[in-house]
Parts: sequence; C-alpha cells; structure tokens
Amino acid sequence: MRALHVLGRAIFGGFFAYNGINHLQHSAGMAQYAAAKGVPAAEQAVQATGVMLLAGGLSIMAGLKPRQGLAAIIAFLVPVSLQMHRFWEESDAQTRQTETIQFMKNMALVGAALTLMHGSDRPWPASIDSVRAADEEMFVRLGGRDLRALPA
Repeated sequence: MRALHVLGRAIFGGFFAYNGINHLQHSAGMAQYAAAKGVPAAEQAVQATGVMLLAGGLSIMAGLKPRQGLAAIIAFLVPVSLQMHRFWEESDAQTRQTETIQFMKNMALVGAALTLMHGSDRPWPASIDSVRAADEEMFVRLGGRDLRALPA
C-alpha cells in the first residue's frame, strides 16, 4: 500500500505541477482565454493560479505540508470550474458537452483532493514530512525517555 500511495501522489501531484508550469510558460495565451471568460486581471490570475498549481502539486508529490498543498489545489479548482466551465450557460451542444466534461473532471479532482485530506494531518509514507518527523523524534527520545517531559 505504501508504494501505491507514493505512486498515486506522484501521478496526482505531477498532474497539478505540470499544469502549473504550463500556466506560467503560456500565461499570455491562457490570459486571453481567461479574459474572454470574464476573468478580471486575467494575466495576473493565470500566473497566480500557475503558482498555486505548481506549489500544490509539488507539496502533494513530496508530502511536504500536504494539507496546505491540497487546500491550494481545491482553492484553484472550485472557483475556476465555476467561472471557466459554465456548461449550464452554453447553447451549442458540442460546447456544452466539452464544458460539462471539464467541469465534472475538475469536480472529480476536488473529490480526490478532499479524500487525500483525510490522513494529511500526520506525515505521509515516504514524504519529506515523515523524514522531518523521524528526525524530531530522534531528538525528543533518548534511551526510551521522552525529553519533552524533563523539567527545563
């Protein structure tokens, strides 16, 4: 299960990290599309969301502060889905279908991120947080004694 968790994190987080890099590399073109969808300050919004995606994806992949990384992903997906993929407003059948698919894909990703939130309050297997926690434990315990319990 540990290997599956690490593989799943790499795939899930990698998806967001890749898209964050894509936002940053192609912000001018993406900003035009975002502006056409009614996003104010579109270029800055694309760059800011690119940073959110990259930071969230790397956080998930590395297991470094995953709760914050997942929150960044969710904070991106929900408003973007509601602003950019308004399938309910589309009259053209093909456009409606495309926007519905994009909206539902994003909602599935929100569901996956929410699922990963469970257990993100403790270090994930093979993560930076687990290594940091192990180092901390090494200094807190000495010879079976909990050094935190000693008087200062």
